[in-house]
Amino acid sequence: MFRTLDAETAVAGQLMPEDMQAVADAGYRTVINNRPDGEEAGQPTTEEMKRAAEAAGLGYHAIPMGQAGISQAMIDDSVAAFRKAKGPVMAFCRSGTRSTLLWAVARSRLGDDPAALAAKAGGAGYDLSPVRGLMGPG
Repeated sequence: MFRTLDAETAVAGQLMPEDMQAVADAGYRTVINNRPDGEEAGQPTTEEMKRAAEAAGLGYHAIPMGQAGISQAMIDDSVAAFRKAKGPVMAFCRSGTRSTLLWAVARSRLGDDPAALAAKAGGAGYDLSPVRGLMGPG
């Protein structure tokens, strides 16, 4: 269902509203939705996901990342979401890749070492090279 990036963050492909209780039961406290509405037929809306997350007692942030890539607003919103999280975070998109990329950039802005982030992402099967220039030295 998901891939662990570190003790505080995991990523997943598309989650469904009915998955939110299992996410909470697994110990996650915040969900970050990085998938834009309408990307694929049958995909739940941001509002449906928000209602389900909140019903399960989870914090919820929608930070959609489309094909245009990462914007400064997405980075700022991701940094704020990780700062606000009161426990482990589950982020999702279609495959987990966009969530991992945003996680890495946000965590680097919060002071995490880019090389360590790259190792964590690599251990989960993700390549940070598309965002390495946004992460600073390390």
